[in-house]
Amino acid sequence: MIIGVLAALLAALAGCSALRLGYSQGPQLVHWWLDGYVDFDEPQTAQARDAIRAWFGWHRATQLPDYAALLARTQVELAEPVTPAQACRLMDDVRARLAVAFDQVVPAAVELARTLSPAQLAQVQRRQAKNDARYRSEFLQDSPQERLRASVKRILDRAESVYGRFDEPQRELVAKWVAESPFDPVAWQVERLRRQQGMVQLLRRLSTEPVPPAEAQAALRRAYDNVWRSPREPYRAYQERLAQYNCEFAAQVHNQTTPEQRRRALARLKGWEDDLRALANGS
Repeated sequence: MIIGVLAALLAALAGCSALRLGYSQGPQLVHWWLDGYVDFDEPQTAQARDAIRAWFGWHRATQLPDYAALLARTQVELAEPVTPAQACRLMDDVRARLAVAFDQVVPAAVELARTLSPAQLAQVQRRQAKNDARYRSEFLQDSPQERLRASVKRILDRAESVYGRFDEPQRELVAKWVAESPFDPVAWQVERLRRQQGMVQLLRRLSTEPVPPAEAQAALRRAYDNVWRSPREPYRAYQERLAQYNCEFAAQVHNQTTPEQRRRALARLKGWEDDLRALANGS
């Protein structure tokens, strides 16, 4: 949960040039978000706050310099046309860093999960249901045409937040690639529901059974790994096909940008790099 919040936080704050301020407020925001899921009691609140502060201290000191170095390397690559293989390597680099960040939080997450009550597990399920309803409204519109328009808008918004506004031929290219994408929002929703059910079952087990720490941590790590590589073979094959398509899509979009759009993108990345280095140094 913390990793998901942090990723969303960084993306949102980077888009509004408030990365340093937002990251500094990260512990409070993460606690607020988790509390909305669980509704902590007083002892859990203290436990969660301590764990979150410790995680952010570790993350700031050990991970932010590496993120900044990755952004610096990415700027070199994005100054030129890129291949799908380069795009895939960048995605793999990001995924590897997320795994390290998640792994750091696992012991504290297990200890907190052991304290959850049946009422709190019910709160988690209600929050999941609320998120599922939002997902359906954003991704499962009534008609294929509405879904396609929404998908094109999402991709354009993300791309233009980095490169600047696309012209009409660039927009047509994005629309074409989105229309041909193997992305299946229905299959994704089914997988999401299975993961949510599995997570609630795991939390219930940890809160009611004396699961040894090593076994509990291994179970939580498997749940995280399953997000990237489903244990269900049909969906896993779909994930791999979609990932490869997205690498090709990202390369195509980048290679169709103008020199000015690339300069804008590099400036954005440089700004994020500088912010991360300043945060790592305590600024």
